Amino acid sequence: MARVQLDGNTIADWPGFHTACKTAFGFPDFYGNNMNAWVDCLSYLRDDEGMTRFKLAADEILDIEISHADTLRQRIPDLFDELAFCIEAINERYADYGEKPALKLVER
Repeated sequence: MARVQLDGNTIADWPGFHTACKTAFGFPDFYGNNMNAWVDCLSYLRDDEGMTRFKLAADEILDIEISHADTLRQRIPDLFDELAFCIEAINERYADYGEKPALKLVER
């Protein structure tokens, strides 16, 4: 099982979230630091496009584990709603191509 970890204690704002994601997911240098770019990068988890450091198998799911989620919710209240929306959209993209979901959000 693939897993990426983000620490809610170290993310203070949206720019910090994108910086943490770029490092944790291995997004390319041209990553746009916004949720559209986040969705685009994570839509290639089963391809050889080099949009992340992950290459998932057909039945594999990438767990996005956020520790200290309660702290992050206080700092960026709309982050989890946006993440849930984007993860659902990404998983729908995979379903449209006849593939299994690729992402799961795990709060700690």
